[in-house]
Amino acid sequence: MTEATDNVDRFFDRYAAALLARDAKAIAGMYAVPSLILFPGQSVSVTDASQTEAFFASSWGQYEGIDSVEKRVDIMAEAPGFVWADVTWSYAGGEPRERFCYQLAERAGGYQIAVLTPLA
Repeated sequence: MTEATDNVDRFFDRYAAALLARDAKAIAGMYAVPSLILFPGQSVSVTDASQTEAFFASSWGQYEGIDSVEKRVDIMAEAPGFVWADVTWSYAGGEPRERFCYQLAERAGGYQIAVLTPLA
């Protein structure tokens, strides 16, 4: 594994731990400000960490009963200061449930999510 691959894997380990802990503040800290969330027919420009924190705080219901998460991370591309990762999430040992492309920006404290796009 490359250093970038190791760092990305550790980043998503922390992301998964924050998700399982239902820690909206920790997850919000993993998103860059500004950042961009792209969904079909909708773009959300994140200009304050409180937007991300409020979103996750209001979405915990969809993770009801989930106490484990597995991830498959495939690095799609790397450039100086950036990594694009295709991440598939499975919950509680089940089938894959979510798949996203995360554009990670390297910051002083490590990676942050700069752009999030759902994949098939």
